[in-house]
Amino acid sequence: MSAHESPRAVIAALLANLGIAVTKVVAFLLTSSASMLAEAIHSFADCGNQGLLLLGGKRARRPPTAEHPFGFGRERYVYAFIVSIVLFSVGGLFALYEAYHKFDEVHSGHPNDLLTSRWWWVPILVLVLAMGMESFSLRTAVAESNRTRDGVGWVEFVRRAKSPELPVVLLEDVAALLGLGFALLGVGMTLLTGSGYWDVLGTAAIGLLLVTVAIILGTETKSLLLGEAAALADQRDIEAAIAGTEDGVEGLGIIHLRTLQLGPGSVLVACKIAVDSESRADEIARAIDAAEHRIRAAVPDASYVFIEPDIRRA
Repeated sequence: MSAHESPRAVIAALLANLGIAVTKVVAFLLTSSASMLAEAIHSFADCGNQGLLLLGGKRARRPPTAEHPFGFGRERYVYAFIVSIVLFSVGGLFALYEAYHKFDEVHSGHPNDLLTSRWWWVPILVLVLAMGMESFSLRTAVAESNRTRDGVGWVEFVRRAKSPELPVVLLEDVAALLGLGFALLGVGMTLLTGSGYWDVLGTAAIGLLLVTVAIILGTETKSLLLGEAAALADQRDIEAAIAGTEDGVEGLGIIHLRTLQLGPGSVLVACKIAVDSESRADEIARAIDAAEHRIRAAVPDASYVFIEPDIRRA
């Protein structure tokens, strides 16, 4: 992760999900609840996802090489995209399969193990405790996000964030809390009504939720992998920095400006500027140098700045 970021939200989510996953497995073994199994797989998938995010952050810090002259910042996007695939397949599709399998059992008249188990109260306790731990993880992610989102709405923050970790953790935690609610509804209604179809419904809802979140994550991360421009605010700051350069060169102006997000905390800036034909070479060089300094002062993430002058003839 970049210097101004902290992996605290990811680590908090990892620890919370690890504890939650173990308790859910115990609850499933005691009751054979399909909702509990789906939730256990969901939590283990989340643990793997947070591990991938931490690994991606570590590998992205490698220095540039001759083969990768702009560094490895985008590797964080690669691992975030893998997270969406894991969430879709291991979490969502497995839950949907388990719902189908459990539906077949209930439809064929197989008695629901949850109703016959003397440990029927364990899933309720586990789900309530899990909600508490997930709330702590979500609270940490929200606190970390508030340090960087600059007052924008949550939907816009998830869509426009250039660092994938916080949006991933936020969506995972929200999905986890909703999934726990679905599981609690399925288990609770099964115990109240004696019908195993409620357990099936809770499991299916968890699967659909995870598939939806995975698609959102995959779509947003794919855009970053393909190459996005810098944030609009950064682009405006760069334009203002170039326009504000005053070093004896008349007519300095932007012909075109291109930016590329190389990774979280790293932006490439390529710009062609128009200069007056009567300007001397040393004046142009000083103007470009001053523009580069202003750009880096206005946008510290501008790691690579390339400015090309274009002499305008009278």
